[in-house]
Amino acid sequence: MLPQVIIIGRPNVGKSTLFNRLVGKKLALVDDQPGVTRDRRVGDAELLGLDFTIVDTAGWEDDDPETLPGRMRAQTEAALEGADAALFVIDSRAGITPLDEEIARWLRVSQVPVVLLANKAEGRAGESGMLESYALGLGEPIGFSAEHGEGLADLFEGLRPILEPLQPPEPFEDEGGDEEDLSGPLKLAIVGRPNAGKSTLINRLLGEERLLTGPEAGITRDSIAIDWNWTDPASGEDRAIKLIDTAGMRKRARVTDKLEKLSVADAKHAIDFAEVVVLLLDATLGLEHQDLKIASQALEEGRALIIAINKWDVAEDASALFNGIRHALDEGLAQVRGVPLLAVSARTGKGLDDMLRAAFETRENWSRRVPTSALNRWFDDAMAANPPPAPGGKRIKLRYITQARTRPPTFVVFGTRLDMLPTSYERYLVNSLRRELGFGSVPVRINLKSPKNPFAKKK
Repeated sequence: MLPQVIIIGRPNVGKSTLFNRLVGKKLALVDDQPGVTRDRRVGDAELLGLDFTIVDTAGWEDDDPETLPGRMRAQTEAALEGADAALFVIDSRAGITPLDEEIARWLRVSQVPVVLLANKAEGRAGESGMLESYALGLGEPIGFSAEHGEGLADLFEGLRPILEPLQPPEPFEDEGGDEEDLSGPLKLAIVGRPNAGKSTLINRLLGEERLLTGPEAGITRDSIAIDWNWTDPASGEDRAIKLIDTAGMRKRARVTDKLEKLSVADAKHAIDFAEVVVLLLDATLGLEHQDLKIASQALEEGRALIIAINKWDVAEDASALFNGIRHALDEGLAQVRGVPLLAVSARTGKGLDDMLRAAFETRENWSRRVPTSALNRWFDDAMAANPPPAPGGKRIKLRYITQARTRPPTFVVFGTRLDMLPTSYERYLVNSLRRELGFGSVPVRINLKSPKNPFAKKK
């Protein structure tokens, strides 16, 4: 385990910019308006040879615990409990505020070592704030610019005495396998419209209030990835999962706010990163056109898809609802019929283990590689059962097929006059391949390749 460093400070002091600087990627959403970050975001950081886990947190605000800012502050307080060090970030240009003083009082009584970071210290505008920060009683401040990367060496010197004794004995390496390795964590993204219960579902799986939830729609902004081990109650087997919570995705016409556009773009990026995508529906609202658009996007990106109907414990006329959604999915997602559909309840936990088993089984199908001999036996049988057409009396010859890759399963068909092959015949091959070779409902792609004509006129 790497040592954990938490970033703490009031809103809009540059915490997420600092987080992005330390992880070396733009993972956290950043905007000029305060309060962008709401959930804890975790990343792997490296600073001049120091390896650690960095945690970005919501801006600390002095509000009632029942309000959204109050619940955000509770998440920050919970994050400090497991930290090895805290980076307390202030805005050196704005100077010390009463809220900075309140945070400092809280940090002084904690057992976690604190490094005081005076951000936005580039130029002379931050000098007065640097001097004021001595009054916080947290030692000498480190002048820093998260935007420009100034002060990294000083930050290293501030963290080194705390983190160096906690470094793992061997250099930390990502143990990711090749693209067909099923032993790695299942990358599972939970997507859907706002207020479908995505964060509540993940909290239920984890058994803790890890993600911010509430009656307000659109609470989640960043896509949050959480490493977790699930024990299958049926087999007792432990399975590693990387759970990815995402922002709610509304119709594009309704998304006008810049920050919401960033959140939706982040959710779409999470779909690209995932192996299996769970589209969460709201049983009280049923299936809407926007749900089909989200599902189609996941399939177009080649992700394996599962659909879960949440809030099943309060669903009315459950049987008719389930059958209606099943029928609408088969009509609306004609390119992939039979997508797994499950009824779940994030509030009670109903169906969540079944959902996870289906996710692992779907990933296995998504990663399947068929031996060339078996593939071509199927190919010959498929053409014997339904030969390719001969448009205009010209015979289309399909010679052989090979699997080019997995995740998603992608095949290349070689032959002649393939530019004349109807789309309906391609669909026939895809559906037969999925049905006969056990790919289930995962997206399958077929590419057509003809040999170059040596007698074709050169331009």
